[in-house]
Amino acid sequence: MAPILELRGITKRFPGVLANDHINLTLEKGEIHALLGENGAGKTTLMNILYGLYNQDEGEILVNGQKAEINEPTDAIRAGIGMVHQHFMLIPVFTVTENVMLGEEFTKSGGFLDRAKAANRVREISEKYKLNVDPNAYVGDLPVGTQQRVEIIKLLFRDADVLIMDEPTAVLTPQEVEELFKIMRFLVDQGKSIIFITHKLGEVLECSDRITVIRGGKVIGTTLPKDASTKKLAAMMVGRDVELQIKKKKAQTGDVVLDVQDLEVLNPQNQIAVDGVSFQVKAGEVLGVAGVQGNGQTELVRALTGLLKPVDGKISILGQETTNATPRQITELGSAHIPEDRQKDGLVLSFPVADNLVLNTYYQPPFAQGLIAQHDKVIENSLNLVEKFDIRTPSVTTTVSALSGGNQQKVIVAREFSRPIKLLIASQPTRGLDVGSIEYIHKRLIEKRDEGTAIVLVSTELDEVIQLSDRIAVMYRGKIIDTIDGSLANKEILGLLMAGIHPDEDTYARAKSKKEQIVLT
Repeated sequence: MAPILELRGITKRFPGVLANDHINLTLEKGEIHALLGENGAGKTTLMNILYGLYNQDEGEILVNGQKAEINEPTDAIRAGIGMVHQHFMLIPVFTVTENVMLGEEFTKSGGFLDRAKAANRVREISEKYKLNVDPNAYVGDLPVGTQQRVEIIKLLFRDADVLIMDEPTAVLTPQEVEELFKIMRFLVDQGKSIIFITHKLGEVLECSDRITVIRGGKVIGTTLPKDASTKKLAAMMVGRDVELQIKKKKAQTGDVVLDVQDLEVLNPQNQIAVDGVSFQVKAGEVLGVAGVQGNGQTELVRALTGLLKPVDGKISILGQETTNATPRQITELGSAHIPEDRQKDGLVLSFPVADNLVLNTYYQPPFAQGLIAQHDKVIENSLNLVEKFDIRTPSVTTTVSALSGGNQQKVIVAREFSRPIKLLIASQPTRGLDVGSIEYIHKRLIEKRDEGTAIVLVSTELDEVIQLSDRIAVMYRGKIIDTIDGSLANKEILGLLMAGIHPDEDTYARAKSKKEQIVLT
């Protein structure tokens, strides 16, 4: 029996880049086939070819053993192929049904939209595949994990048999990831087939049936989860052994750099998102902030960086009050910011890479002399940072929108780490990065800590928070429910606190039996 999908000799060239080099790949019916690789390895380009967003220069695509001409997304959809993109293609002010039926509208007599019929179809799909989505909800009001389910419904609404999922867990909490994997497994049990693009090794081993690794545009090999390990997969991806555990010495702390007292911040719906939060961060330490997404972490970071004005409380950096300071004033005090949403708050997508690397220093020497921009210095700086931070781009004059999500993140990290800083606010700093880049960023974070930088690390990745943090503050419903010594924390204790539950004595006893004594401050 022929595979449901087969790629033969797929080759794609861009100016100065061989993105895909004669790639062969098969997908069997009812299979989750993971496509693993570094940022810029060519996996997303390959899937964009399969979905008709790009056209290959060489090679062919077969669907159910028959050659398929896929020149645009409508061809892919007709062939039963759908794609959930890393950055969702949804309109926030539309309902779930309106988003799903866009381009496939149900109409009734007179040419009017038949929203009721479409909503029933959405409801049927949601119930059949256990997606639990309200057809009449507005997308802008839905959490990220539910928005992703809307994207899946869009594909099933169009009768897709092959689902391409591009970095589907990049913006999800651990709980949402677990739910997504249940949905994926249920989908393949119902006869669907999934190509799962990721860089997260643990997820690949957990949910896939086969794993193909791409490096430098070429297939390095295909293996089964039972024959693989995170260490083996990391080496295949990067071409060398990768340190998956962070090595760090005990923090040597100094004076208080960041002082937050009784902070209260509202969310866009004018509801209290940060509720009376107080904490301090000293020079030379990492304070991790853990919690399920939506418990005030986003608003806390935006207030600390001047992007959102608090309604009460006080923020001070190096003894200077910054409660109502502008982002530029905060930056000039020696503060750096890696934002949660890189495209909205970290980059100007229509600007070239070189300009994005000086967004917060473009008006200062050597990049400007008075009102005169020094373009040669901007280019020189960008060439240096592109090499130093391994930013995969055809040129420093390429618009940053053309880069992969991971390489966009590297642009931000390179910009923020390339100047003297006293305070770093890092929100999801490795979101969308591959294992090699994560290793690099983690090392640089610890280097900054050891140089005396105070770091606030906000992450939904518990492994990241536990490995990097000297102390961990857990947020629940806008409050810091507890602060735990980072070197002794474990997932069981943190998971309970993230759910608003204070661990009982037995839970602490189990932690102590594992020599992980939990110290509550």
